Amino acid sequence: MLVLGIESTCDETSAALVRSGREIISHIIASQADIHASFGGVVPELASRHHIDSIIPIIEQCFSRSSFTPKDVDLIAVAKGPGLIGSLLVGMQTAKALAWALNRPLVGVNHIEAHLYASMMSVPYLNQYFPALGVILSGGHSTLVRIDDVGNYTMIGQSVDDAAGEAFDKVAKMLSLGYPGGPLVELKASGGNPTAFPFRAGTVKGKPLHFSFSGLKTAVLYTLRSLEAKGPLSNATVCDICASFQHAVILDIAKKIRLACETFQPKALFLGGGVTQNASLRSYCSLTLPLPLFWPSKELCLDNAAMIAGLGYHTFLRTQTDERFSLEPEIRIVF
Repeated sequence: MLVLGIESTCDETSAALVRSGREIISHIIASQADIHASFGGVVPELASRHHIDSIIPIIEQCFSRSSFTPKDVDLIAVAKGPGLIGSLLVGMQTAKALAWALNRPLVGVNHIEAHLYASMMSVPYLNQYFPALGVILSGGHSTLVRIDDVGNYTMIGQSVDDAAGEAFDKVAKMLSLGYPGGPLVELKASGGNPTAFPFRAGTVKGKPLHFSFSGLKTAVLYTLRSLEAKGPLSNATVCDICASFQHAVILDIAKKIRLACETFQPKALFLGGGVTQNASLRSYCSLTLPLPLFWPSKELCLDNAAMIAGLGYHTFLRTQTDERFSLEPEIRIVF
């Protein structure tokens, strides 16, 4: 089954052709990071307008890089949410128009679930690893789920305030590093001392698997105010702050993963989301967690249409439902 995937939940416009949920034939991502950098974050109205300009050329480019035409597509999959309403509408209306024009079924895909599937796409004999623990670490979500099968999840932990990626972006903004903040904080952290400042992530009373990074972000803010009152920050101090902050986030994520493993005894760990690009996170988890770990490839960590097409294949096989008549965008989805 050849699936055309379309992604436009936030500030990446993406299209992909994926065969049978696994084989990526063609994949295009257009980022708007440069457009939003001067604002220090995504401006929803600008994002949706640039999706309008980009989406048809991106889909055309996706086909031009393959040996297929739109008539060869068997199924269209589109990210239905969560995300920015204007951005979602651009992708969804485009997908609906194509589904009608080509007379092909359309399926909506949970963007967050797709991030998790990104680490499963290249895993052979996937079922041997279930039940597994899924970890989603992105700008809007820090979530732990038990995975019993593709499409069968139980949420066991989530962020109650700032998600990990959001905390990285906000710390980068405090330090005037730029946007997107995660890679910039990581770069500075590589030259710093991770124990220079005693930062710690928060805990949630009675919910040991939930995440809370708001207090950690605030601790960084007050530390900066105290240091800046004595004079401009040196590059070495900025590096130490980034390293200490990043270390606190990684320790907390690994701690929650270990606790979940002790509680639920999974056979493997699947991780997804933009924060999983972080090399220190990958290294620390690989060295300290005693079970098979599966990470998405770097191009599948950020928002992309390949994971939408891949998961769309499984969603359609499971539901056998054409959503051309019923699909609507969902800015929030409960996992």
